[in-house]
Amino acid sequence: MPRGRYSLHDTHDHTPLGEEHFHCAPGPSGWRYVSQTVTPSGDHSGSVDLAIDELGRPIRLELNAASWQVRGAAIDGVTWVRTDPTGTHATEGNAPAHAFTGTSPAFLVATARLLRLTPASPVTRVRLVRFTDPVLAPLTLDQSWALLKTQTHATDTGPLNVDEYQVTDLDTGEQQAVHLAGDVVLAAPGIELEHLESPPSTFA
Repeated sequence: MPRGRYSLHDTHDHTPLGEEHFHCAPGPSGWRYVSQTVTPSGDHSGSVDLAIDELGRPIRLELNAASWQVRGAAIDGVTWVRTDPTGTHATEGNAPAHAFTGTSPAFLVATARLLRLTPASPVTRVRLVRFTDPVLAPLTLDQSWALLKTQTHATDTGPLNVDEYQVTDLDTGEQQAVHLAGDVVLAAPGIELEHLESPPSTFA
C-alpha cells in the first residue's frame, strides 16, 4: 500500500499551494485513494476519497475543501451532489462525461486506469468534470491522452516501470507531461512526489 506525500504548487507562477498526504491500494473491486491536504502553513485544508472499479470508473468520490463538499459517482455519465459550507443548500449535477478530475494526483492515476493506453494506442479523447479549488465548482472539459513511452528503471526494490503521458487540454491546446509509476504520480504540472514509504502498486 503506497503511502507518501505530494507537494502542490500553482502551475503558472509556482506558488506553493500545500501538501497532500495520501495512501492508496488496489483491491478486489478496483482501486482506492485517500488523502488529507494541508496549506503551506500546515493547516488542514481538505480531503479526497476516491474509489474506482476494475475498469477505472469512479464508483465513489468524496471531496472536501474550504468547508464545501462534493459526493459523486459514475451514474448516467457522472452525477454529483455539491453542498455549501453551511450545509443548508445542496445542488445536484450531471454531465455526459467519463470521470472526474481535479487538483489531486489521484485523478491522473484514475484517468490513466480508465483509458488503459499502450504506446501503440491512438491519441484518446476523454471528457471529464473538474472540481476547481477552493469551492469545488464543477467544470466540464475535454482532454486528449497519449502514452508516449514506458521506461524501466532499476531500484532497490526491483524494476520500476514509468509511463510518460502527454495530456492536452482540447479547449486551450495546452500540453502537459505526466509521469506515472503504477498508482503513484512521479511528476506532473503542479505536482511533485516528495516522499514515498513503499513502492507503487501495479495494476493487473
